Amino acid sequence: MVTVTLGKTGITTNKNGFGALPIQRVTDDEAVRILRKAYDGGVTFFDTARFYTDSEHKIGLAFKGMRDKIFIATKTAAVTVENFWKDLNTSLTNLQTDYIDIYQFHNPSFCPKPGDGTGIYEAMLEAKQKGIIRHIGITNHRLSVAHEAVASGLYETLQFPFCYLASEEDVKLVRECEAAGMGFIAMKALSGGLITNSKAAYAFEAQYENVLPIWGVQRESEMDEFLSYVTNPPVMTPDLQQIIDNDRKELQGDFCRGCGYCMPCPVGIEINNCARMSLLLRRSPSELQLTPQVQEKMMKIEQCLHCNQCKSKCPYHLDTPALLAKNLADYKEVLAGNVSVK
Repeated sequence: MVTVTLGKTGITTNKNGFGALPIQRVTDDEAVRILRKAYDGGVTFFDTARFYTDSEHKIGLAFKGMRDKIFIATKTAAVTVENFWKDLNTSLTNLQTDYIDIYQFHNPSFCPKPGDGTGIYEAMLEAKQKGIIRHIGITNHRLSVAHEAVASGLYETLQFPFCYLASEEDVKLVRECEAAGMGFIAMKALSGGLITNSKAAYAFEAQYENVLPIWGVQRESEMDEFLSYVTNPPVMTPDLQQIIDNDRKELQGDFCRGCGYCMPCPVGIEINNCARMSLLLRRSPSELQLTPQVQEKMMKIEQCLHCNQCKSKCPYHLDTPALLAKNLADYKEVLAGNVSVK
């Protein structure tokens, strides 16, 4: 079994972490079954967030009475002290626990620090002093905020997108965390579903000893796939490297990662999926993307106000309205039969 120690936290866990965002989409019973199967297979690290609707509730159901067997990381998007404590108390209730292993600021637009005027870092420290949380973390999609968090020395973990489409700047960030004794939790290790070869994805992450990837799982078959890597972890081979090289050629650059921080849209466009539809059509069974429901969602792009709210909020500085228009044009070509997809 390959394990990871998250920097100075001392938390040591299997290289497979469980990203619990997708279990919002399944029933309580199904979520509990998948979560318990993960634990029985050797997974002990579970990442969720107050923002993920009922995800915390489902983790609480799954692990009631066995809190000391697992590590739980959750997040708050609060920017006021009042909302910080409200989120923390709600998370404790949902998770059926009296402490959080890693409590993280959820993708703030700035790096919270003592004396910044918000009081939220001071609240985080108070919660740690009271034993309600054990370690302080931060998640982000912005390199500038991530670098500032590492340099500040205020955080014990950083959660940041990291997959085999990573840039040299991303790799540098991983190395900075390692040098600082800061745990690195890799989100989007499958790039929001665009990476379809989990073996290649795992082999890439395995090259970085300080990185804990959290895999977003909502189906038992997906869990089975990652659990097989507990006892038989993939290592990089020429064949896997070729898959990675091919995907890098296709996917690196200006494509939507599906993070959803551009939303909500004033006219209800599901930007995080619609802005990457061309890739989804070609990298997943196309019939899933051509249903009447998906067609209706794509056609909402025609109602775009070009208000540029989504563009201003994109952490990757994409021209989101232009990307939506491009994906809609391609989608119409596919519907008309002018372009073939798998």
